[in-house]
Amino acid sequence: MPLDDDAPAPPAYEYEGPPELREPIDRALHGVVDPEMALDIVDVGLVYRVRVEPQRVHVLMTMTSAACPAAGLILEEVEAALQRLLPEREPEVELTWEPAWTPARLSPRARRFMGW
Repeated sequence: MPLDDDAPAPPAYEYEGPPELREPIDRALHGVVDPEMALDIVDVGLVYRVRVEPQRVHVLMTMTSAACPAAGLILEEVEAALQRLLPEREPEVELTWEPAWTPARLSPRARRFMGW
């Protein structure tokens, strides 16, 4: 869920696809929350890249740790959010550990939320 303290920052991930889909996809991804952090996956910095193709939407993302107990839930929620937004395209979510997530990926709003 996006934080309400200021306007959304530009996406902190690479985007390849139609310009008109960037903002709706970003809003959909902001709607997926990492339950352990109580912040959306974009502000946590879990999303590395989104690539929109004619038949699919590919998201490359990570978790804060390989032992994240919410990983399966988060991946399912990303797929569901993209399927609702773009039912004509197959969502494909790829989990990677390279590069490893670090707190440096937190957005400024997430840092403020966490008191950093």
